[in-house]
Amino acid sequence: MTDTELKNETLSGNVDLDKIKSTAEEYYRSGDFYCSEAVVKTIKDAFHLSVPDIIVSAASGFPVGMGGAGCTCGAVAGGVMSLGLVFGRTVPKDAKVDKAMRLSRELHDIFKKRHKSTCCRKLTRYMIMGSSIQMKQCIAFTGEVAQETARIIDRERNK
Repeated sequence: MTDTELKNETLSGNVDLDKIKSTAEEYYRSGDFYCSEAVVKTIKDAFHLSVPDIIVSAASGFPVGMGGAGCTCGAVAGGVMSLGLVFGRTVPKDAKVDKAMRLSRELHDIFKKRHKSTCCRKLTRYMIMGSSIQMKQCIAFTGEVAQETARIIDRERNK
């Protein structure tokens, strides 16, 4: 997507994608929240989702690839949670789950195409956790995923 296309998309749904990116990054950079929490908090607030703040705590186990296990990138997990908050189901057998799954797969595939993996262990290979290099990368991933999640939400809400 070109910068012009991104700018036009930003204006179409009255969602400031750059602000969403910078907000999520600052939550992580400041230490207020880790990657998954920062994405969920940013999306919740940016889209005025009618869920209590305790939803952010549901994202607290995902950082560093599922609580430090090195599996799925916590930022991606936070993005998937956010898509579920907007498009997921609360009623048994509700077909809304199909859209939530399709959009989650889209987010996953975008991230994987850009970074060749969604595995935290692979993404941070040869990095010391907490080092400036690792922090810079994970802050960027957090902002990127929050921005991409917002773009998907905005697009789908404005169809």
